[in-house]
Amino acid sequence: MPVNILLSFLIGSALAWILIKITRTPPHLQGLVIGCCSAGNMGNLLLIIVPAVCEESNSPFGDTSVCSSYGKAYASLSMAVGAIYIWTYVYYVMSLYLNKSVSDAGTNKDSRIHIISSGESSTNIFLESSRKPLLHSSDRRSPDDSQIQAETRSTKSRFPFLDKMRQRINKFTEKIDLKMIFAPSTIAAIIGFVIGTISPFRKVMVGESAPLRVLDSSAALVGEAAIPAMTLVIGANLLSGLKRSGVGVSLIMGIIAIRYILLPLLGIVIVKAAYRFGFIGSDSLYQFILLLQYAVPPALAVGTIIQLFETSESECSVILLWTYAVAAFALTLWITFYIWLLT
Repeated sequence: MPVNILLSFLIGSALAWILIKITRTPPHLQGLVIGCCSAGNMGNLLLIIVPAVCEESNSPFGDTSVCSSYGKAYASLSMAVGAIYIWTYVYYVMSLYLNKSVSDAGTNKDSRIHIISSGESSTNIFLESSRKPLLHSSDRRSPDDSQIQAETRSTKSRFPFLDKMRQRINKFTEKIDLKMIFAPSTIAAIIGFVIGTISPFRKVMVGESAPLRVLDSSAALVGEAAIPAMTLVIGANLLSGLKRSGVGVSLIMGIIAIRYILLPLLGIVIVKAAYRFGFIGSDSLYQFILLLQYAVPPALAVGTIIQLFETSESECSVILLWTYAVAAFALTLWITFYIWLLT
């Protein structure tokens, strides 16, 4: 499942890059497009869809209670893995585009303000810059300094690949926010894995005869209330999408096509190939979850990332509004097709 979710993110990013080139997306919207096409809503919708499918009278996934418990476990794992990928990979890629667009806008604004306020002509600016020395005092180094730098470069040149790899890792880790990665949902999934996989913990907390079963029942009660609460949060985030923005119709249609046509089709190929070569078992519910991970709408965390950078917020709301509106029909069709395909 972690590999499957990562593939959906990588394929979505590649398709988003193609869409950006085709539609000539403005620079300030490129990070938003990549985020909407790559990051899917791996948790909340799956926690709603899977139990609903399992509780059908003619469910194709067997016993209702077993299907519901396993389905919630798969959805929780999907939510935890998806949150980690969103706040590492997607956040890093989006920050590259958003920081660039924000810095470019700030530079252009500052340069216009400086020229207008100073009242100097371009000739005066050129003459003033021509009087500056070609080398700063820090650039005029002694021969000893040059020799030391040459020795340092020769030492580093022995392992250029390792030096580049170390620099890239340092840049990547600087972009990562551990508080975002270890969100409450991720921590809860980790705790659930620990309790579920370690037998003494499981016997103490899970089951009708467990002495601390009240903790399990209380967590389940809070979790059931959290699902409709998250639905309200989705509606609140989409409300501002009713306002006008600068997003073109072709860009919105391209994102919808990637999320609800191209990604689900590629997901069928990937999941069936994994089953064919023995990477996954014959559990139809598990394959159903893997297929759904390619057909979900964009993650709401994309809107959170946009708000952190304070740019393109109205455009993000419009894109999320239309993608979630189409999801009501697209998810129904894909769920029906997936059930027919697996049974």
